[in-house]
Amino acid sequence: MIQSVSRALHLLEILARSGGSAKLKEITDISGLTTPTAHNLLNTLVALGYVKRRQGDVRYHLGDRILNIARVAGNDAELRETLRPKLEALFEMTGETVFLAVPSGDDIYFLDAIESRKLLHVAAQTGQRVTMIGSAIGQLFLAYNPSLRARTEISQDLRRDVEDIARRGYAIDHEKVFDGVAAVAVPWIEDGEMRAGFGVTGPGNRLTPSRLDELAGAMSELIKS
Repeated sequence: MIQSVSRALHLLEILARSGGSAKLKEITDISGLTTPTAHNLLNTLVALGYVKRRQGDVRYHLGDRILNIARVAGNDAELRETLRPKLEALFEMTGETVFLAVPSGDDIYFLDAIESRKLLHVAAQTGQRVTMIGSAIGQLFLAYNPSLRARTEISQDLRRDVEDIARRGYAIDHEKVFDGVAAVAVPWIEDGEMRAGFGVTGPGNRLTPSRLDELAGAMSELIKS
């Protein structure tokens, strides 16, 4: 066995058995590692996104990357069932194609969608996996997930866009990725963190920039209710 890999996995198991977080001393006491060794391994896991630190919190927490892997390996049915009523309400409100997306490793997975009945519409992408870069929902995940943003290669222009999204709380795309296609995405927050994202997409002539901004506010209120 490779010792460093074995030790790193052991630290993840310790965090999991401790309810998802633990202080450095607790980790060293359980693992038997020296403080410098445990600290270096944890910092490596933080850099990779498998462990994270929170401002004002001395504990180490399981990171989004390991949680996403666990989610992908598990059953998405419960989350889909829980959020389906909100997706249906969003569809009734807009009449456009609506979707629910979740992180899948470092990609996006379209967990659920309802396709618009209008003659001219954007097709649903349920079950598809795409990269974070190149969509409103992807930029939203990057905005709400600093560790994901840190390990994703993005341009300076995109980084500025992501920072703007983080400030205003939603992402829009008006014909930037595909001609004639527009989208808006808002986060679903649980325990202070973005766990999923809801989106609306349709023709750009119906979803104008001003309409996208209006929808963002209405969507956020609907999801919170």
